[in-house]
Amino acid sequence: MNLSIAKIALGGGCHWCTEAIFQSLNGVRKVEQGYVASFGENHSFSEAVIVHFNTKIISLKNLIEVHLYTHKSTSNHSMREKYRSAIYTFSEIQFNQAKQIVTQFQNKFDNQLITKVHPFRMFKPSKEQMTNYYYKNTKKPFCERFINPKLQLLLKQFSKQVDMKKLNHLSDDEYKIGTKDIIFDTVVSTD
Repeated sequence: MNLSIAKIALGGGCHWCTEAIFQSLNGVRKVEQGYVASFGENHSFSEAVIVHFNTKIISLKNLIEVHLYTHKSTSNHSMREKYRSAIYTFSEIQFNQAKQIVTQFQNKFDNQLITKVHPFRMFKPSKEQMTNYYYKNTKKPFCERFINPKLQLLLKQFSKQVDMKKLNHLSDDEYKIGTKDIIFDTVVSTD
């Protein structure tokens, strides 16, 4: 067992978007796209990904920071049951670390973060044809309109964590946008 490999589950917006974001980071070994459930009032499945990462290359803090900035982590909109803004943890230690990290980042946001930390209970994977969606379909209108702006944000704000080889198809001229133009938490049907 490799002690430097860890996993965390993250949900917030469309899992096609979330999957593409974390697939594009250095140190991320695998991203499982699907639906995650926790306990109690969060027992229902919500779109999310499980991120397997090398802690020697990218930290839990880095992953949570990217997550908070790449979805509407301060918006409690009507689609939150489908797109729960959450961090799902796999141990009590990770749960406490994640809660502390979210608290630390609150001062970087003008509005209250709604992202909650929950214990992971269950995962239901997406159908195979829906996985790796962005990298199979970079030219599809959905990817160009909703995912590319988030990846452009990665390039601008988290360039040290980005695997530049994966995003070399995004030229500054082709996708020049301001962060105020980024559209988060899109509503799509994956069935």
